Amino acid sequence: MRHITVFLTCLIILFQDASASPVDFENQTITVAIEQEPPQLNSAKATDQVSGMVLGHLMEGLVRYDRRGRVVPGVATRWEMTDDKATFYLRKDARWSDGKPVTAHDFVFAWRTALKPITASEYAFIFFPIKNAQAINKGEMPADQLGAIALDDYTVEVSLERPTAYFIKLTAFVTFSPIREDFFNAKGDEYAANADDMLYNGAFIMPEWTHSASLKMVKNQNYWNKDNITLNAINVDYITADTRARLNLYTDGKIAFTRLDGETYKDALSQRFRIRRFTTGSVFFIEYNHRPERVTSNINLRKAIQHVFDPDEMVNRVLAVPGNLRGESIFPVWLNGVEDKFRREYPAPTARYSVATAKQYLERAREQLGGEIPPLVLLVGDSPTATKQGEYMQGLLLNKLGLEVKIDVQTFKQRLAKMTSGDFDMVGAGWGPDFDDIMTFGDLFASWNLNNRGRYKNPAYDRLVRIAMNSTDPKTRMDAMGEGQQILFDDAALLPQYEQGIIYLLHPKVKGVVRRVVGADPDYTHAKVIP
Repeated sequence: MRHITVFLTCLIILFQDASASPVDFENQTITVAIEQEPPQLNSAKATDQVSGMVLGHLMEGLVRYDRRGRVVPGVATRWEMTDDKATFYLRKDARWSDGKPVTAHDFVFAWRTALKPITASEYAFIFFPIKNAQAINKGEMPADQLGAIALDDYTVEVSLERPTAYFIKLTAFVTFSPIREDFFNAKGDEYAANADDMLYNGAFIMPEWTHSASLKMVKNQNYWNKDNITLNAINVDYITADTRARLNLYTDGKIAFTRLDGETYKDALSQRFRIRRFTTGSVFFIEYNHRPERVTSNINLRKAIQHVFDPDEMVNRVLAVPGNLRGESIFPVWLNGVEDKFRREYPAPTARYSVATAKQYLERAREQLGGEIPPLVLLVGDSPTATKQGEYMQGLLLNKLGLEVKIDVQTFKQRLAKMTSGDFDMVGAGWGPDFDDIMTFGDLFASWNLNNRGRYKNPAYDRLVRIAMNSTDPKTRMDAMGEGQQILFDDAALLPQYEQGIIYLLHPKVKGVVRRVVGADPDYTHAKVIP
């Protein structure tokens, strides 16, 4: 999801009894660490990967993803789809964690809530294929005019604003999760603030949440598919962005899973741990602030930076972790095109590395900006990887272009707040896929998308996004995004840095953990502990 959590908040580790085991076969429990406090567990407002991972265990939408990443029935047992309508038929054994049934009304209420302007959901746009959704989000129509209605307690009928080839895939996304109106209204502003301020309909519930320290998820006895859930508890006993601390916890037998970086990778190799690999499907980039008052709104300045950045150096020398790919486009290599992968059919344009060319662009920028360029503020997260990347960019721009860069290191939550308010010139950002379609990346830099934090705006790009959104013909859609990819390059709208491949350690007695490009990752829903 989502704002990628390489840029994470560094939080307190709670040290526990050294005799505790990270896996328990008898009780079917595992202990893990997460990299940050979930910033937002209100499904109508969540935007980040960690919150999405937690919510993926606690909540279930109309559809869900199976172990192979395919869309399968969730609360809905089946659905019918036409160009202008989708109808979902809900199972009658779906229950909330308090035992009450999950109904069609819960979905309609959740979607209306996310779209209301007062909610300020940054994912409101994901509902825009539904009739009247965009007008509601703009405050031009009341929420009860949304083209999604409960025909009865167990049937949701959705009228579409336009043909949307990927609509069923959208409904697996966390913002489409149900919310029960009576519980939501009773909690008010406290909804989802603490463990007892939430109601769950997924495979697990969360009885404990100690902010900035730990949380616990246990098997939901009211979940319709509970007989196929083996784990009884997922104990998140540690929250820390420090990869070294997490490796130590793994080595000391306190957690069953940890991700590695360039530094800890070497230690894991020396200890002969089995190192696993996974391509996340996410892209990382420098996002510029395009607001008129910011110097980074100048295309020649952005072009100068484009011509001195070497993505191979970023991948091989800075990240130094197996599996990462050089950044060339906002569209990663795994996305499907018409008959092959999109990037094979529409190769990404690339800038020729040339300091001389970059300096020519820089001189034009100085002329347009009226003299010397002031220090640029680069906003980054507080994880070791994020600060390392920030320091690399700082040195690169100083040494190659004589540009001074001030690094603004912030916790994950504060970084998101500063991105939203536009308090940056450049920001180390990332985006992971929300659903399995090119549009999950294609509309990120559309002018109406609130996740477009730098407020990039190009009417030609917006037009192409609309074409790809409104068509069900694969070639029409991919041709539009191929043109869009060129526009983003020509405008130097962003600076692609790398496509993320990660390496990690998993306790050998834990089986069935699903790593996936789309949906909750890692997913422990089908995990189990073997003897």
